[in-house]
Amino acid sequence: MRFQELYEVLHHTPFEPFRIRLTDGQSHVIRQPDFAWLTRSSVYVGLPSGTDDVPDRAIQRDLLHVVSVEPVNAKNGRRERRANP
Repeated sequence: MRFQELYEVLHHTPFEPFRIRLTDGQSHVIRQPDFAWLTRSSVYVGLPSGTDDVPDRAIQRDLLHVVSVEPVNAKNGRRERRANP
């Protein structure tokens, strides 16, 4: 996925929680805009280990491995944004 595409989703007003899907089948939910940090080639995702959803660690994922972004509350006709090749 391109930096600008993920940047727009992350900074959309009002913010909508979203899920990023990766090439290896993993996915990560971003519930707050402060829980993801972008660089030109990576996204750092804050991961909570408790029940309060506040991250206590972060993992780095290459933007090349982000294949789609979708709203967390997607219904059947879900909106999905796929990475451009």
